[in-house]
Amino acid sequence: MSIVSPTPEAIARAVELLRAGELVGLPTETVYGLGADAMDPVAVGRIFTAKGRPADHPLIVHLPDAEHLPRWASRIPKEAIALANAFWPGPLTLILPREDEVPDVVTGGQATVGLRVPDHPVALALLKAFDSGIAAPSANRFGRISPTTADHVAQELGDRIAMILDGGPCTVGIESTILDLSRDEPEILRPGAIGVDDIAAVIGRRPRLRGGQVPDTGNNAAPSPDVAPAGDSAAPRVSGSLAAHYAPTTPLLLIAVEHLFDEAVTLAGEGSRVAVLARTASDPGDPRLTWLCAGPQPTAYAHDLYANLRALDAIAADFILVESLPTTPDWSAITDRLGRAAVGSGETDET
Repeated sequence: MSIVSPTPEAIARAVELLRAGELVGLPTETVYGLGADAMDPVAVGRIFTAKGRPADHPLIVHLPDAEHLPRWASRIPKEAIALANAFWPGPLTLILPREDEVPDVVTGGQATVGLRVPDHPVALALLKAFDSGIAAPSANRFGRISPTTADHVAQELGDRIAMILDGGPCTVGIESTILDLSRDEPEILRPGAIGVDDIAAVIGRRPRLRGGQVPDTGNNAAPSPDVAPAGDSAAPRVSGSLAAHYAPTTPLLLIAVEHLFDEAVTLAGEGSRVAVLARTASDPGDPRLTWLCAGPQPTAYAHDLYANLRALDAIAADFILVESLPTTPDWSAITDRLGRAAVGSGETDET
């Protein structure tokens, strides 16, 4: 494995590796992806092996541009074209009925496929040179903290990957919004930087939501689902929808701001090593605590979220306490990630 600057020569070499069935780490605006030729079932299978990913967990296919949609989707509604024109390249994945030629390993055996065009110059240069779809989930061990730098990918996957293209830190920092357009009603299956209002402004109707806000209870409860409309159980399986995901190995607890300092001091007083990820609470200067302030704005918070979680996880604390977030729509994607991280935290990897 090597981390390389994305020179034209490196892009050409990455294309050769993909065509030979190898795995390549590539930057996107959301997180770094673990890429394989999406039309090569054997190569895609290597993604699942490298990540330890369940075989029925579908992958997102990254395309050079919207003109490639007909090769992958058997039906492309007008709403999909409008959204692609509005948000591609960008952090929006569309779930559409698949073409028969799309390998089952990519879709998890489903009749749908997830497609997007990433908004990163390195990813776009690679995709245009490759001139086909690249299946690319996050380049980390399954269920763990997503990578937002090339070094994160190397730490996670080591020699399981042939090359990592270094595109610098990801600009968005959390995974794309996933919107299902395969059924009558559009539905957001995973929240991201593009929200309900953004989508409604383009297609003229508000998509319904699957899943809900992480409760502000300061515990490790799973995200509580909203009351979903009838037929929601038929929604396609998508990436990042399991209760436990994005997780540090250190136990992570969500704590309301008014209890954050007291809880941290109590745990430290019991002899625990405590790390804190705050939003608005100031560092009290207690030497027993490792304190990071992510800041009050959702865009900056999301950009740094996974890097901050990795930094706190690396100090081998007994607990990571995270100040609970607002319940407003602009925080929903980050709240979703932290809720799933809390559920999956504290578990060691077996691979």
